[in-house]
Amino acid sequence: MQEKVLSSKKNGMAMMILFILLYAAATALAIIGSIFHCIPMAAVGFIWLSLGWIPFLGLKVLKPQEALVLTLFGNYVGTLKDDGFYWVNPFCTAVNPAAKTRLNQSGDVDGGNAAKSVLTLATGTSASTSSTYVNKKISLKIMTLNNNRQKINDCLGNPVEIGIAVMWRVTDTAKAVFNVDNYKEYLSLQCDSALRNIVRIYPYDVAPNVDTTGDGVADEGSLRGSSEIVAGRIRDEIQQKVADAGLEIIEARITYLAYAPEIAA
Repeated sequence: MQEKVLSSKKNGMAMMILFILLYAAATALAIIGSIFHCIPMAAVGFIWLSLGWIPFLGLKVLKPQEALVLTLFGNYVGTLKDDGFYWVNPFCTAVNPAAKTRLNQSGDVDGGNAAKSVLTLATGTSASTSSTYVNKKISLKIMTLNNNRQKINDCLGNPVEIGIAVMWRVTDTAKAVFNVDNYKEYLSLQCDSALRNIVRIYPYDVAPNVDTTGDGVADEGSLRGSSEIVAGRIRDEIQQKVADAGLEIIEARITYLAYAPEIAA
């Protein structure tokens, strides 16, 4: 699936003015036709007044770093990517399978307001209200994903708790929407998998006779002493897995590293 950017649709203001003028003309036709008993003229006016709201559904507004993937009767039409006021076929449907998915990450296109906490001053308790509106826009911003800490055995079999933060963004909206079922969940799963694969190569601290580079020569690589190298390898492995999902992994950082509580002493 190749992304197709619709750059010639930024005519929303002109189309909105045209539809308003047509509504005014239809109102005039309906009134004049009714007064002078001109049934065809009145019929045209009333038909447009009844159906003229449909073209307004094609008006789309995009802010910077937002995108909208459009389909028409199941076929991919293209992607609106630049900020501006657009008009597209009113029967086009926006698609974003990950619109309702909220990971443990920085804000999405809705500003993180999918579930707002409302403070009740009278009782001193808080209630949660969920918005029924689902924003189908795709954020093109750089976001930070903080996956939960994992307990993983290092290369010596010692259980280690480790957490990472991954900076990522969507680069190809068509791949993100159509190549995987839910690109956010897919990214989270690949982060967990890559973290386990890389951590199992290293000891927690420097250990003798351990080869962490795969060249057959023992080295002094370790999770604690080579955190930058470990993070780089995690980033590269995640990128290989999510390339087909249209995602770019900008950076991966180890945010927490410690022996598991049962052997920390």
